[in-house]
Amino acid sequence: MATPQGCTHLKLRQLGRALTRHYEGFVTPSGLKITQYSLLSTVVAHGPMAAGALATALRMDASTLSRNLQPLVTQGWLELARGEDARSRIVQATDAGRAQRTLGQRAWKRAQLALNARLGAERIAALHDLVDDCLLQLDGGELGTP
Repeated sequence: MATPQGCTHLKLRQLGRALTRHYEGFVTPSGLKITQYSLLSTVVAHGPMAAGALATALRMDASTLSRNLQPLVTQGWLELARGEDARSRIVQATDAGRAQRTLGQRAWKRAQLALNARLGAERIAALHDLVDDCLLQLDGGELGTP
């Protein structure tokens, strides 16, 4: 059995940055960053949802979500409505946001197809399976500190 060499976190961050550059090259001309497209796409796909549920769905903390929502609200693509209590918010897409998501989706599709062609669809499918499995394993509890 192979022994892992190096820092897994560093390797995944390097891969994440390379993937971000790839997707940004396609998606940015649509007027969205790839992170904004993911957020907008999730809201459009699932309909209005509580900010906490959105953060959970995207696996991000509330403060990061708040920072990432602000530019989309400013652009008029998302809006925040009052939730069940004074502290909660419902995130919903506007008509302009749904139209922007359609533009972003076309660009994202080109990026995904280009990545599949570059790395191979089998490798991408295997990567998705591995990531999904790792997330399941890690969601069961926190990793210890080194």
